Amino acid sequence: MIETIKMGTLKWHHVLNPSEEDLQYLKDNFHFHPLDIEDCRSLINQRPKIDVYDDYYFLILHFPYFDKTNTFLRTREEKIFWGKNYIITLGKSHWVVSELFRTTKARIERKEELEIATSDALLYHILEQLMKETYVLIRRIGDNVDSAGRDLFERRAIRTIERISITRKNIILLNTIFKPQLPVFNKFETGEIDGFAESMEEYWSNILDYIQKMWDLIEDYSELIEGYSKTFDSLQTNRTNEIIKALTIISSIILPLTFITGLYGMNVPLPLEHSQLAFPMLIGMMVAVITIFMIFFRRQNWL
Repeated sequence: MIETIKMGTLKWHHVLNPSEEDLQYLKDNFHFHPLDIEDCRSLINQRPKIDVYDDYYFLILHFPYFDKTNTFLRTREEKIFWGKNYIITLGKSHWVVSELFRTTKARIERKEELEIATSDALLYHILEQLMKETYVLIRRIGDNVDSAGRDLFERRAIRTIERISITRKNIILLNTIFKPQLPVFNKFETGEIDGFAESMEEYWSNILDYIQKMWDLIEDYSELIEGYSKTFDSLQTNRTNEIIKALTIISSIILPLTFITGLYGMNVPLPLEHSQLAFPMLIGMMVAVITIFMIFFRRQNWL
């Protein structure tokens, strides 16, 4: 279903989950390239890009969002046709775009004055809202990175591993989203994308600043979580070594004691077997063995 709002001569068409009839309507009335229509029909995420034509631009951009569990990031693909007097957003749009469309529609119905007169300004407004929401999301990932750093020295290894693993997975997804989009947005600032209105260079620069700032944060968080992961592995290895050392010391002490008790448990003639002092002497011998081992381990700094 195609929803449309009008702002003077400017129209914003919002097509959520477009049907074949919707795509055919766009093809017949706007004469979009068949390959662009095919991209809109595809359910597989396309690579971020901007296709330039004589009378319109076609953008495919990716933005992250949290899943229903509010734990893992997912990718939402935003497809936008950008013409002189129209903007068309379609597909399984990011919730920010759908909410912005509903808000704008409500403001128009209340006859509020909007400061959007060109398709360039509307596109900037959409991208700006997406950037702001994405920045908040990335900062939230940063909080998770900080929490993982604080959990490093706790004894709850399973919780720490889960937090680090989930955060690493989310950061990797952010990396795959933003890295291929940097060249796309660079085209706005370099002038390769002219647009349809004048004096938009500063606005496109602002969008690029958003992208660059978020990309820098993603790189920083990636390095931090990688460092935390290595630190956690080192801590776990050290703890494992300490446990093994303690068990080895206990085994080393018990081994001669087991030998003595096993020897005197044999059904063969042995020294002092008929003496009343046999048991105290054996206990004393074992205490002496324990003492000797403890002194030796301390001198070797193993305790």
